[in-house]
Amino acid sequence: MIKAAVLGYGTVGSGVVEVLHENRKLIAKRVGDEIEVKYILDLRDFPGDPFEDKVIHDFNIIVNDPEVSIVCETMGGTKPAYQFTKDCLLAGKSVCTSNKELVASYGPELLQTAKDNNCSYFFEASVGGGIPIIRPMLTSLAPESIEKIKGILNGTTNYILTKMAKEGADYAEVLKEAQDKGYAERNPEADVEGYDACRKIAILSSLMTGKNVDFNKIHTEGITKITTRDFEYAKAVNKSIKLLAVSERTEDGASLLVAPFMIGEDHPLNGVNDVFNAVYVTGNMVGDLMFYGHGAGKLATASAVVADVIECAKTLGSNVPILWDAEELKIADNDDCERKFFVRAALSERGAVLNSFTNITEIRTDDMDFGFITEVMTEKEFASRIKGLREVLSVIRVDET
Repeated sequence: MIKAAVLGYGTVGSGVVEVLHENRKLIAKRVGDEIEVKYILDLRDFPGDPFEDKVIHDFNIIVNDPEVSIVCETMGGTKPAYQFTKDCLLAGKSVCTSNKELVASYGPELLQTAKDNNCSYFFEASVGGGIPIIRPMLTSLAPESIEKIKGILNGTTNYILTKMAKEGADYAEVLKEAQDKGYAERNPEADVEGYDACRKIAILSSLMTGKNVDFNKIHTEGITKITTRDFEYAKAVNKSIKLLAVSERTEDGASLLVAPFMIGEDHPLNGVNDVFNAVYVTGNMVGDLMFYGHGAGKLATASAVVADVIECAKTLGSNVPILWDAEELKIADNDDCERKFFVRAALSERGAVLNSFTNITEIRTDDMDFGFITEVMTEKEFASRIKGLREVLSVIRVDET
């Protein structure tokens, strides 16, 4: 019997225990051995919980127990998750995690530590919840040079934007509803400002290129400035507004961006609504692929963690290599990236717009304001031209790929 431990008994951690217990017979058949949770580490006690007898409060019990060969880290954050993870790997215990912040911050180091100690470090659940994306990139797409990744990687923001689009509700109203339903945290900053999606695209880009992406260097914008008025304009040109995380190879690195985009109704990501996530991947041989499903949630995320547990169980005593070097990937200057832009401005600015921009596609919905879409230009050129306008109400990038 293979013994495992779970660090953190919150939403995901309890889900991992539930999946391992409920599907134990099926998992045993697929592994060739049973997997049992021996310890659950948490600061709290859980009286009445069916697994309360497994709860402990001392991490050293786990790291010093030679019977424990697999550890599931579902604590979140980097402290104490980083030290606990490293100590487990140094002890030769494979670690599976859903912790995107830890993976994005320390991925290369922890992968090297696992390699040095003949164990593995897996993190399928750190991106996309229950959507299988990391393992397909490492296995099914191993022959490919992945050229581009474009995704809706945050369920909270996608839920908010979907409700705004369908119901005409304003941002603050939908955010409160999302918080009441548990889709958004009381402090929603990591989601609505794009930081969560930023860490996820950093992880995927690191796997795409094999080099480390510093998420702090990715230009990131959130959805807090999007209004119902913007959706009226988007609808007028048969587009929707989505928070996209985009990574594309360049000659010497990659260009990365997290920001709201207008996308056409014929784009596959247009139909990804509510709390669902999707990742659109382009390989140089296979072409375009899309991975779609629940990007968060207790059992969806737990299922991804347990998939990693099964892989660990099948490869005990060895390291499964993942190409992600510590060498930092060169990220292209966002100022040099080319794209179209949607601009909404006061009616009084129409003359200034015509002086600053050429070849625009003008959109008029009524006499409150007016909008237009620019021709393709660099971010730097757009920033220079938009300075000529005094009353700019909204700017959203346009994706037509």
